[in-house]
Amino acid sequence: MPGECAVTFVGTATTLLRLGPFTLLTDPNFVRRGQWIHIGHGIVTRRRTDPAMTIGELPELDAVVLSHLHGDHFDRVAARELDRALPLFTTPHAAGRLRKRGFAESVPMPRWSERSTTKDGARLTVTSLPARHARGLVGAVAPPVMGTLLDYERAGHRLRLYLSGDTVLHDDLAEIRRRCPDIDLAVVHLGGTRILGHLISMDGREGADLVELLRPLQALPVHHDDYGLFTSPLSEFQVEVVRRGIPGVECVVPGMTLDVPTRKTA
Repeated sequence: MPGECAVTFVGTATTLLRLGPFTLLTDPNFVRRGQWIHIGHGIVTRRRTDPAMTIGELPELDAVVLSHLHGDHFDRVAARELDRALPLFTTPHAAGRLRKRGFAESVPMPRWSERSTTKDGARLTVTSLPARHARGLVGAVAPPVMGTLLDYERAGHRLRLYLSGDTVLHDDLAEIRRRCPDIDLAVVHLGGTRILGHLISMDGREGADLVELLRPLQALPVHHDDYGLFTSPLSEFQVEVVRRGIPGVECVVPGMTLDVPTRKTA
């Protein structure tokens, strides 16, 4: 149904999702331009952009979806200002740590686990999907990360929205295509972040590979120009998309909203 669902890009991997009566926030990163965040293992990086809004300007939220516990996805502002009673869907690793910080409703989501909720005649199902932060030795010390599928259904209409999380390409991603062949929108984390020369988020080529693999109706690139550790600008992804003739890619700047149409169920 037109106007029922939309994604507002806040910055980095932070988006505000309106799915009918549900409002969700993803990967909350609200530090300002010029401020430093801690990635882990003594690595810090400075933000180069401002988020499009503050936590105080957010609408009332139903839940938060967190791909993993790194400072550019859950920062000190989020830890201080988010409502600690909000359901927070994330990896078991992150859920355990966030509960110790007072977020008592953190929900651990092992791979392929599902949680469903209903509101005003609509149903939303959250499914944890495969993701891997890095390959090789760096991958062994990086925190666990998850992709997420959001299945929204109401009144004979449906929307399937995929959040990649900070993943690199790996064989398990093909299982997403087999189990979830009809993704309407893929929100793809890019940036080409590198630690010790190893990718810990997809560069433009790998991002295009993932979109080709999953074949969503639309794809929205995020997480590509916000921090000094990002080495692959959005333009690299755009060049790959044009070269391969990949349809449905939508590029937005912080503060812009993308309407996402639902489709009728059989």
